[in-house]
Amino acid sequence: MFESLTDRLERSFKLIKGQGRITEVNISETMKDVRKALLDADVSYKIAKTFCDEVKQKALGQDVLKAVRPEQMMVKIVHDSLAALMGSEESDINIKGNPGIVLVAGLNGSGKTTFCGKLAYNLKSKKGKKVLVAACDTFRPAAIEQLKTLCGQISVECYSEDGVKDPQQIALNAISLARKENYDVVIIDTAGRLAVDEQLMDEISSLHKAVNPTETLFVVDAMTGQDAVETARIFNDRLDFDGVVLTKMDGDTRGGAALSIKAVVNKPIKFISSGEKMEALDVFYPKRIADRILGMGDVVTLVEKAQEQFDEEEARRLHKKIAKDQFSLEDFYNQIQQIKKMGNIKDLASMIPGVGKALKDVDMDNSSFKSIEAIILSMTPYEKENPSIINGSRRKRIAAGSGTSIAEVNRLLKQFDSTRKVMKTMTTGNFLRRR
Repeated sequence: MFESLTDRLERSFKLIKGQGRITEVNISETMKDVRKALLDADVSYKIAKTFCDEVKQKALGQDVLKAVRPEQMMVKIVHDSLAALMGSEESDINIKGNPGIVLVAGLNGSGKTTFCGKLAYNLKSKKGKKVLVAACDTFRPAAIEQLKTLCGQISVECYSEDGVKDPQQIALNAISLARKENYDVVIIDTAGRLAVDEQLMDEISSLHKAVNPTETLFVVDAMTGQDAVETARIFNDRLDFDGVVLTKMDGDTRGGAALSIKAVVNKPIKFISSGEKMEALDVFYPKRIADRILGMGDVVTLVEKAQEQFDEEEARRLHKKIAKDQFSLEDFYNQIQQIKKMGNIKDLASMIPGVGKALKDVDMDNSSFKSIEAIILSMTPYEKENPSIINGSRRKRIAAGSGTSIAEVNRLLKQFDSTRKVMKTMTTGNFLRRR
């Protein structure tokens, strides 16, 4: 996400590069280009103009230290202003209550039902909450079955009532059940429409009043740009929701919705979602998103994702195996699975400062691991533990079994051998230094 905006802003800052100081002339030229970049990202003209005017005023009143170049100062000012535009600080959801009630609203196709599953998984796995999901979308065919399937994948209870068309009745019965069975949170999936209409707004307003949720979230497809912002404004006028969820952030989005919604409805973006996996839900951190927009990466989020998959006991076991030169292809395969759980490999790499730009035109995703996985899965357990025994005939069999070539098998074995030697050297060096 934000790739084109990042490139445009980078070019804008080059206009002031090499200048001895910030002046009215060079700052005006730079901000003119920044405004064009924001408009291209589908930010409204009013918001883009206001943003650029504020940045210009801050820059002209800023004393540039001798140790800092003008373009570096501009990057900092724009960074801080972007973060402020998106809300400055992250905002948590309110799930306090007996039980806490989260009402989820949005249009059809926005990813609302999938988000309900992701939120349930997030609350269960990260906060240890007992979650009940109420299937109150009685309008869209198969919506209830979709929600049941998602809840089944994450082992969360889904409440529904066959033949009942009244979403209020279903929601109130779900809340009553949650109180009896000591659920911490009830997530209510509501009906959407293909477009905003009065029937939809009346239905969602009545449901909102009936259940009195502790948190109301509006889900919007980030790819719809300014349409998303306008829809958010209409829903907010009727529901006065607590926060926004941006979905499909891994799609062809220019970022306009993320940059505009807070300024229009004065409500925080609380989550961003990308991909179909239940783990693919992140808290929205304005400062980190500003980092990404300006090509600074997002190392903090990368570390957090790694920690979620990190098993301290497993790490100690692997450390001992590496030190004894016993790191196997089975261990290597397991590490690949851990990396894949963290998310899309290209998105993860882009969180490292400077790497995102280098990988911009590289076609790389988690499917890149498929041939490696196929080769390893075509080996016997003994071959995985002892790759040195894999001779010519074994390589031929493994290549045939994995649908790859002998050259690909040879390449993997060679790379694995080199990697294992480097890992052993690093581990032994660390061990000697600790002693």
